[in-house]
Amino acid sequence: MSLELSQLQVRYKGQHQAALEQVSFTLDAGQIGVLIGPSGCGKSTLLRAVAGLEDVEKGRILLAGREVSSTTMREAPEHRRVGMVFQDYALFPHLTVEKNIAFGLHRWPVNEQRERVQEMLHWVGLLDAQSKYPHEISGGQQQRVALARALAPKPDILLLDEPFSNLDVDLRERLAHEMRDLLKKSHTTTLFVTHDQGEAFAMGDRVGVLHQGRLHQWDTPYRLYHAPASRFVATFIGDGVFLAGHRVAGSPLSIQTELGVLQSVANTSTSPSHPPSNVAIHEACDVLIRSDDVLIYTGTGAHHAVLE
Repeated sequence: MSLELSQLQVRYKGQHQAALEQVSFTLDAGQIGVLIGPSGCGKSTLLRAVAGLEDVEKGRILLAGREVSSTTMREAPEHRRVGMVFQDYALFPHLTVEKNIAFGLHRWPVNEQRERVQEMLHWVGLLDAQSKYPHEISGGQQQRVALARALAPKPDILLLDEPFSNLDVDLRERLAHEMRDLLKKSHTTTLFVTHDQGEAFAMGDRVGVLHQGRLHQWDTPYRLYHAPASRFVATFIGDGVFLAGHRVAGSPLSIQTELGVLQSVANTSTSPSHPPSNVAIHEACDVLIRSDDVLIYTGTGAHHAVLE
């Protein structure tokens, strides 16, 4: 199922500043989208709006082309066929792994419930843990139980709100890759929220950078890094420095900096970027230099650095 947000605006009651403002993007069926940004930028609010837990002040939300939220209507969460994995997993401590996974299947025939639970246990590699309780398994296993429970009813879209935040760094990285593989195998459209760039780049087909309720860029991880759409994205994603300069005459685009004249390599087969052509001659500008743009050559004596 595809997800489309069009000029979405959400404002909490009594708040002057909108929590989300003019947010638009499309997530195709089967893709994994990731939202990243500093605390308080609106990531979780956006998930709650997609789930049907927040009203829309302006704009609309569509699932598979069907409008589910707008200024005039909000379809109930239970009718949206949306699964959600929370930050703390929200597993039931008094239920076994097997019964936690079966929780959302109470309307299914009993034999179909058993088959689906066994299928999910096998899928997430927890057949040996089906009779254990949440406190008897590891954090990584709990995360997989939460994922299996969310996917068991076959939702059209899955929402994940920082599901790895309570795990150590090494485990987070491994589980991010594992989860991506599992979600791709199930062809589940997924929207994932994190504050960790490593997770975002490991998980996402598309990554959105939010800041103060606005979506600065919705793009592939590669283009976010190499062709940021705003200064905020450039500074928030990855490492780099800005060199002050001004445009000088020349083709392609040429910028005079303290390192010399830097020329754009846009429109070549190796460059994803398209520098602005409306920078006037002698106009001041900044050039973003990433660490991997610099190649160091060592010889007998002098060291030379070349920007590529």
